[in-house]
Amino acid sequence: MKNLLHQEKFLLVAIATAVMGYAANTFFPYDGKVLALLTAIVLIAAILCASLSIAYHAEIIAQKVGDPYGTMILTLSAVLVEVVVLGIMTTSITSKTLVRDSIYSAVMLDINGILGIAALIGGFKHGEQSYNDDSARTYSAMILTAMGISMMVPEFIAKEAWRAYSIFTIITMLLLYGVFLRMQAGPHSYFFSYSYPDKKRRRLPAAAANMGRTHSIAIMVGGIVVVGALAELLPKALEQGIKGINVPLGTIALIVAIISATPEILTALRAALADRMQSVVNIAMGASLSTVVLTVPSMEALALYSGQPFQMAMTPVQTVMTLLTLVVVAINLNDGQTNAIEGMTHFVLFATFMMLFALGV
Repeated sequence: MKNLLHQEKFLLVAIATAVMGYAANTFFPYDGKVLALLTAIVLIAAILCASLSIAYHAEIIAQKVGDPYGTMILTLSAVLVEVVVLGIMTTSITSKTLVRDSIYSAVMLDINGILGIAALIGGFKHGEQSYNDDSARTYSAMILTAMGISMMVPEFIAKEAWRAYSIFTIITMLLLYGVFLRMQAGPHSYFFSYSYPDKKRRRLPAAAANMGRTHSIAIMVGGIVVVGALAELLPKALEQGIKGINVPLGTIALIVAIISATPEILTALRAALADRMQSVVNIAMGASLSTVVLTVPSMEALALYSGQPFQMAMTPVQTVMTLLTLVVVAINLNDGQTNAIEGMTHFVLFATFMMLFALGV
C-alpha cells in the first residue's frame, strides 16, 4: 500500500488540490489579484501533476505493447488532456482565438521544442541518431495538410459559410486520422518503428513491469477526471490573477499547450539520451498531428453545438512560422539520421516562437 501511494504521488497531489479547491468556498471567492494568481499557479501545477501521472501510465502500457502502438497511446493521452482543458476553458473564457492559439502553440512546442531540444542534446551525446525516415515524411505531409485545411484555408471562408466548412473540417480531419491509424496499426506499421538493439530499450522499473494494464487504464481515466475538475477551477483564477496586468497575448493558450506537452517533453528527452530517436520523432510529430486532427474536430463540434464559431484562421505571423517549421522539419528528417545542427535549427525556431510571443506578435 505504501509503495502504491508513493508511486501515485503526483495524482494524489492533484486530487488533494482539487478537493481543497472545491472546499474553499464556492469556486474561490478571491479577495485580490495576488491570491488569485497564486491559486492559478497552484492549479496549473496540479494539472501538470495529473497529466504526468497519466503520461507515466500511458508510457507503461506503451512499453509493454511496443511501437508504433506505444507512441499512439502516449500522444493520444496528451491530446486528450489538451481537449479536456480546452473544452472546459472555452466555455468559461470569452476568447475566439484560444483554440487556434493553443493548437499553434502545441505544434511549435512539439516540433521545434521537443524535437529540437531532443535532437540537440542527443546529437551532443551520441552524434548522429538513426530513425525511420518513412515516418518523418508521412508525419510532415499529414501535418501540413491538416493545418492547411483547418487553420489556413479558413481565412478565405465567408462568415456565413462557417457552419458548412466546420462540418467539412470535422469530416476531413476524422477521415485523415482514420487513414493514418489504419497505416500506423496496419500494413504500414513498419513506417513508424525502428529496430534498436536491446541495450537501447528503456527498461521499466520492477513495480511498473509487474503492473497490470487494467490498473494503468484506471489511473489514466481517474487522472482525466481530475484534470477536468481542476480545469473547471482554473479560468476564474487565471482571469482574475492577470486582470490589469500587461501579459503577452496568447498566454492562456501557451499555458494549455505546456500542460499537454510537458509529459511528452520528459519522455522524448529520456528517449534522446538513450539514443532512441525514433521514439522522439514519433512523439514530437505524432503529438503535433494528433493535436490538429483530434482537437480541431472536437472544438469545431463544440462550436456547432453552441452556435458560436471560433477564429481558426492563423495570423500571418503564425502562418509563416508554421510553414517555416514544416519546411525545415521536412528537410531535416529526410535522411534517417539527426544531429546537433538539425536540433539547433529547430531550437532557434522555438526561440523565435517564444520571442514573438513575448513581443505579443
